[in-house]
Amino acid sequence: MKTYNSINTFKSAKKTIATIGTFDGVHIGHRKILNKIIQSANDLNCESLVLTFFPHPRMVLQDSTSVKLLNTLKEKSFLLEEIGIDNLIVHPFDKEFSRLSAEEFVKTILVDQLNIQKIIIGHDHRFGRNRTANINDLVGFGKEFGFEVEQISAQEINENAVSSTKIRNAILDGNIELANTYLGYNYFFSGEVVKGKQLGRTIEFPTANIHILEDYKLIPKNGVYVVKCLHDNDVFFGMMNIGNRPTVNGENQTIEVNLFDFDKEIYSEILIVEVMKFIRDEQKFDSLNSLKNQIQKDKTTALNFINEQ
Repeated sequence: MKTYNSINTFKSAKKTIATIGTFDGVHIGHRKILNKIIQSANDLNCESLVLTFFPHPRMVLQDSTSVKLLNTLKEKSFLLEEIGIDNLIVHPFDKEFSRLSAEEFVKTILVDQLNIQKIIIGHDHRFGRNRTANINDLVGFGKEFGFEVEQISAQEINENAVSSTKIRNAILDGNIELANTYLGYNYFFSGEVVKGKQLGRTIEFPTANIHILEDYKLIPKNGVYVVKCLHDNDVFFGMMNIGNRPTVNGENQTIEVNLFDFDKEIYSEILIVEVMKFIRDEQKFDSLNSLKNQIQKDKTTALNFINEQ
């Protein structure tokens, strides 16, 4: 997959079959559109193309730093490439770009720059300044400028009853298995292993402390989880605690992963963490020994879940 950091840098000798959207999560609803694009590109000897934006439009138009996303740009790119998209354009979204009229957007970007033969979009897609243009406007522009418009019906999308917002809410509620069903894969994140206070070693459960660089990445709710981790192309299972460590009077949120059957030093290395199941909420214990006993129970729960997979 070829990736472009701006619409202006994209060039293709072939016509394109395109779609537009944030595609946060690249979930099973999105994949209906993406698979249609790939199939159509194959049938018409064109290239498939996804146009997305960063920052997320809500971050810009609502001046919101509280918007948390299911995917970082790197994760989204990985997922789209895995599906089989030929071209990904991540265009910088700013207030100037948001002021483009619908006709300007279609003529200067879709037609002149992206060379589209066909655009495939969801039933509720809106575009142009103040998002005033809709599917009917796009069909009209298609007739004027010579490209086809295919709409994914509400019924097709709603068969899955899935949206990025529903997935975010499920993750924040601890309903990680429902979120994973909607995503079509295990929710995951990656981060650098950094030094913590090493208290886990004192109770025989050493942990890797994960620092996630992107502050817009959605972190699951505080609690204990079953996880699957990728390190150097090797897979390890384990359990993860997200929280403030109230038993030892912790103040800042940490992400700590205890990997089963793993004894390597991996400070400064990157660990990819897939979240599989929520075990319990974080709680405060009256002693480290009580905490250790509970963690042993959590490990048994985690191993039972893993063995059932």
